[in-house]
Amino acid sequence: MVIIFYPAYYILLQRKEWFPKVFKLYRVCARLMLYNAGVFPKILSKPQLKNGTPYVICPNHCSYLDIVTTYIAISDYFHFMGKAELKNIPLFGHFFKEMNIPVDRASIMSSHRAFKRAKEDIDEGISVAIFPEAMITDGAPKLGPFKNGAFKLAIEKQVPIIPIVFLDNCKRMPDGILRRMYAGGPGRSRIVVHEPVETIGMTEKDISSLKHKVYGIINDSLHSQNKIQIEKAEYSKVN
Repeated sequence: MVIIFYPAYYILLQRKEWFPKVFKLYRVCARLMLYNAGVFPKILSKPQLKNGTPYVICPNHCSYLDIVTTYIAISDYFHFMGKAELKNIPLFGHFFKEMNIPVDRASIMSSHRAFKRAKEDIDEGISVAIFPEAMITDGAPKLGPFKNGAFKLAIEKQVPIIPIVFLDNCKRMPDGILRRMYAGGPGRSRIVVHEPVETIGMTEKDISSLKHKVYGIINDSLHSQNKIQIEKAEYSKVN
């Protein structure tokens, strides 16, 4: 899909004012990539978001599919903050480094530049998506510890956080040690987009409590939705 659409990406990435068109094109490409792989996204719930309001988007991270399905979950234009290694992926790397925010988390200077850019994006009314776990953990879908960055950014700019939960991506496309637990393959990719968490009036002292609140929302959703699936499966066996 990236190869097919690359000429259009290359042209549209020449001018910053065309970036929203690139975003729309990538959303089309994302759906085609998923459908061709036999992965069918289903949004279980999604709030009505305010037009023109920038957000900090915080999904759980359990698979490389999470990047693609974030574009399915959120239809309003946003930029991704992701690891700098994504710049090295052939073709996709060009799209990523031109429009999105690469960060080398091992470098203090790189992190500083990335968050400076994220603040500028929010000032321009552009939402920013950040995986608060920063990486795919071996225990996924169990959550790894959250970093402070996304929550510090949201509080500093006084913008809401949108928690997003991907329930099945680790089963569709497992990574690392998860391959021992899940074979991977086609199926549903259920998505839960939660109500925005407001940060108005919060200060740097509230970073920890905000982080724990968002962690709790995502963690509770992971447990409750998976429990529902187990109960449905058991019911069907009985009946």
